Amino acid sequence: MKKLLALILSAVIIMNLAAACGDDDVTEESGNEGSVYFLNFKPESEAAYKKVAESFTEETGIPINIVTAAAGTYEQKLASEITKSEAPTIFQVNGPIGLESWEDHCMDLQGTDLYEMLSDKSLALKDGDEVCAVPYTVEGFGIIYNDSIMQNYFKMEDSVVESVDEIKSFDTFKAVVEDMTAKKEELGIEGVFASTSMASGEQWRWTSHLANVPFYHEFHSLGEELDPVITALGSESVNFSYNEGFKNMFDLYINNSVTAPTLIGGKTTADSMSEFALGKAAMVQNGNWAMSQIAGVSGNTVTEDDVKMMPIYIGAEGEEDSGICVGTENYLAINDEASDADKQASLKFLEWLFSSETGKNYVLNDLGFISPFNTFEDDEKPADPLGSQVVEWISNKGVTSVPWVFTAFPSDEFKNRFGDALLQYAQGTGDWNNVVTAVTENWASEYALTR
Repeated sequence: MKKLLALILSAVIIMNLAAACGDDDVTEESGNEGSVYFLNFKPESEAAYKKVAESFTEETGIPINIVTAAAGTYEQKLASEITKSEAPTIFQVNGPIGLESWEDHCMDLQGTDLYEMLSDKSLALKDGDEVCAVPYTVEGFGIIYNDSIMQNYFKMEDSVVESVDEIKSFDTFKAVVEDMTAKKEELGIEGVFASTSMASGEQWRWTSHLANVPFYHEFHSLGEELDPVITALGSESVNFSYNEGFKNMFDLYINNSVTAPTLIGGKTTADSMSEFALGKAAMVQNGNWAMSQIAGVSGNTVTEDDVKMMPIYIGAEGEEDSGICVGTENYLAINDEASDADKQASLKFLEWLFSSETGKNYVLNDLGFISPFNTFEDDEKPADPLGSQVVEWISNKGVTSVPWVFTAFPSDEFKNRFGDALLQYAQGTGDWNNVVTAVTENWASEYALTR
């Protein structure tokens, strides 16, 4: 009996040990697999990323959580999330200025397949020899227009011009816009431009994108051999010498719009994109990322074939040779403080997104990115019309793309104060000199604080 009990006890012990080993194997395997937490910068891509996440987990078994920050809140959201025990494993760095805030959290991507996939490795953000972040898309912005409405205007006997190709300067553009405003009832529109969105967190189209054009000309005028972005990064002060050109274009927007200037403080970018999609406006300033917003509007009347883009003109010398604004402020970094397993899972996700057939299909057809990676063939281009427009403008040998100088603006606070002064001007509670002062003084003070 004692021998039998001993045998049974031994068997139980062996079974428990075997079970324990099995549990260790499962835990170890699960730990090695890791997981991904991606803090997404682009609200317009939220729906597409949900589909991306489902496919990635289905194909790899790796769990992924994609959280999208509300418009204008990304830096605050990242600051609060990065300190948590379950912090983002992938986050966005907003160009060279953004890198200064987050470089201590960035994993060195040197030697990874993700970095090796870059077509132009000079595009990566670096700190010395360390590769801190890589771009995930090249983008372009300008004035998006509904070609059907424009063609109806061109057919009018007394139209200022007969083709978009004739618009190559601010003076011509202004004449066309004001003539279209006079004929807006005949054209069936409520305004030439969609709302100039100036709600809190929504002023970036003016304080970054519209402002990009005058500051490009300011820094470009210092010497054609100089890179205007690098020059801006090292500039302790600015003159805002093309502020009149900025003012003229901004005035054109707010005075020929669906919404009166006094009401734009409550308007969002989503409002303006909806107005364009519903045919209430003929034009809206935005970039190729806006196509998902246009297509997603219920009751959309603008067809994909009618969605086109033209450059932003401010009356600067030589602007007839300028194209749309092309560049990127969209860089992805991996959190160096995440576990090794989560870092490897995050790398696997990004490599899957930009190299697998499934991932590339999402990039081209759902996210609409113009990829900077060599995993895409020449014929693998964005399916959406605005992405195609950017590719066409980049390929146009007759014009020079305007680089994204706004990525060198000293801080978000600089842009916020710029936007506050701009809204006061639009609503008639502040004059233009206050806008100029807000730009020049806050550039200098924010540069001193952030450099």
